[in-house]
Amino acid sequence: MSFGAAALAAVIGAMVSVLSGVIAYDPLHLAAAQSISRSPAASWWPVLVYGPWLVASVSVLRAALHRKPAAHSWAVVLLFSATAVALCLTQAPHTITGLATAGIPPVAALTCFQQLVRQITLTRSIRQPESRHRNASHAAR
Repeated sequence: MSFGAAALAAVIGAMVSVLSGVIAYDPLHLAAAQSISRSPAASWWPVLVYGPWLVASVSVLRAALHRKPAAHSWAVVLLFSATAVALCLTQAPHTITGLATAGIPPVAALTCFQQLVRQITLTRSIRQPESRHRNASHAAR
């Protein structure tokens, strides 16, 4: 059951992350187009925000699977999530609805990712190897 819940969380999280990236593409592209002024590179500029986010996310997932700390990778994920939110908000109409519409997709992607990592760390059983001292005392008996 835990594996099924983690798999479902992974599928839903991936769908939300892709949808968030698609929604955030236009505001990020507009932010770049205003600075780069119609350069063909402006259409690829959102990759500079979501590329490091994706690479750091894979590093966090790998660390979670191996039960290792990933503070640096989490910092990169948070930095580029904040960058995406800030750039999307600059392109949004300055209304509550406009700001929410622009800011929620990157936050939703980050939240789903964090929950996926949480599912991975919760579903992995903790196996503590028996100590050599304990094995030796059992053998002596």
